[in-house]
Amino acid sequence: MVTQRQKRRVLSGFLSDTSGLAMTEMLIIFPVFMVIVGAMIEFGALMFQWNQTVKGMQLGARLAAVSTPLTDISSLNSFETAVSQGDPTPNEALAISCGAGTTACDATELGRLLNGGDACGAFTTGLVGVCDVAPFIGAENLRVTYYRSGLGYVGRPFGPVLSITLEVRNLNFDFFLLDDLIPGLGQIAIPAHPVTITSEDMSSCADPEDCEA
Repeated sequence: MVTQRQKRRVLSGFLSDTSGLAMTEMLIIFPVFMVIVGAMIEFGALMFQWNQTVKGMQLGARLAAVSTPLTDISSLNSFETAVSQGDPTPNEALAISCGAGTTACDATELGRLLNGGDACGAFTTGLVGVCDVAPFIGAENLRVTYYRSGLGYVGRPFGPVLSITLEVRNLNFDFFLLDDLIPGLGQIAIPAHPVTITSEDMSSCADPEDCEA
C-alpha cells in the first residue's frame, strides 16, 4: 500500500527533476513564437498591398478623367426634362458602370487604365497605370462608374461633366504562411477603395487633330 509520504516523495522527486526542461519549454514557446513572427510579416504585407491598392485607384481615377470612356455613356447626355442649349445640366440620378460584376469595358481603354497603354511595370508611354503600382490587380478586378455630377451645361462641346468612380472588386489577400500555421484562417477581402474624380476632356488622344483624323 502506498502511503501519503511515499506519494509526496514521488511527486517531489518529479518536480525537482529538471532534465529536458529546456527542450520542453522550447517545444511550448516555439510554435507561439512562429505565429507571432508570421503574423507580423503577413500583416505587414497586407498593409503594403492595402496601400498599393489605394494608390492604384487614385492613379487610375486620375487617368480615367482624361481617357475616352470605357463604355457607352450617351444616355448620360439625354434628359427626362426638356432642356435647351446652354441650360444648366439637370442633376438627374443616373449611373453607368462597366467592369467587374457588370458589363464588359472597352478592352483597349481598360488596358490603358490598367497598364498605361504599354505593360505592367513598363513606362514607354509615359503613363502610369494601376498595375504599375499594384501589380496584383488585374482587369477583372476593376469597375468604372460614370454618373452625372450636376455640373456644366447642356451642349458642352467636350461632353457632359461627369463624376467618375474607380474601385476594385473580388480582390483578396492570400496569406503566405499564417494560414498554414492557423487552421481555418482564410483569405482577407480587400475593400473596394472607391476613388471619385470629376471628368476633364475624357479623351485618350494627346492631340485632338489625331482623333479627328
